[in-house]
Amino acid sequence: MGAVRQPAVAGSFYPAEPRQLRAQVRAYLAEAGDGGAGEGGPVPKAIIAPHAGYVYSAPVAARAYARLRPARGRVRRVVLMGPSHRVPFRGLAVTDAHAYATPLGDIAIDHAAVKKLLALPQVAVLDAAHASEHSLEVHLPFLQEVLGGFALVPVVAGSAAPEAVAAALEAVWGGHETLIVISSDLSHYLDYDSARLVDARTCQAIEGLDPTGIGDDQACGRVPVSGLLSLAKRKGLRVETLDLRNSGDTAGPRDGVVGYGAWAFTETPAHG
Repeated sequence: MGAVRQPAVAGSFYPAEPRQLRAQVRAYLAEAGDGGAGEGGPVPKAIIAPHAGYVYSAPVAARAYARLRPARGRVRRVVLMGPSHRVPFRGLAVTDAHAYATPLGDIAIDHAAVKKLLALPQVAVLDAAHASEHSLEVHLPFLQEVLGGFALVPVVAGSAAPEAVAAALEAVWGGHETLIVISSDLSHYLDYDSARLVDARTCQAIEGLDPTGIGDDQACGRVPVSGLLSLAKRKGLRVETLDLRNSGDTAGPRDGVVGYGAWAFTETPAHG
């Protein structure tokens, strides 16, 4: 792939011009307010957020990113995992690239964390899975705006069991310095009312930390989502639904919509 993974969907999914992009991201975050946290709410250890074009999904994604404002200066590493839309493969794919570029600047990749992942049998280098994949890329400008500087651990998920994904997340879980971001849209191209019903079932499974409760047609990021749910259940994380809408609510027609949701996962305090 080369030393730097270049943007693949800048200018289509989101603005390619830096000032316009930053202004748009800030506008979505302002609209999201505090993400429902209130003053002094816990900083999430992990979030799930959607990855469509900003006009459709960014109002929902911003609800999750707004919850991360207090993490600026604390979170120094982001593990970002999303599904593969273009390259079919088994397992999980990391990259040989040294950085991911966005219009807002380059983000260095945490090679020590990538090396930890490569020690697992389900993880391999597959640059082709990263080259044109939007499910990771669209999150980066929000992360740059909210967190400032951080190192990135980008992972594209192919076909993998929840426990295989959970084991990879566990390997790079870290402490307060590490944030887990799982990228997924929900139902695709159902009519508005049908989508709301299907997405409500998906939301129920996520709130119940049930990795078996999300079918193939319920979320394109079912593989990484199910892995996070499996690990979150084992670790006793609490989950909160921050938003649940679809493209018919944001910017599209209602005869064939895509569902979007945002969730925050917080660790239970060890004492008290």
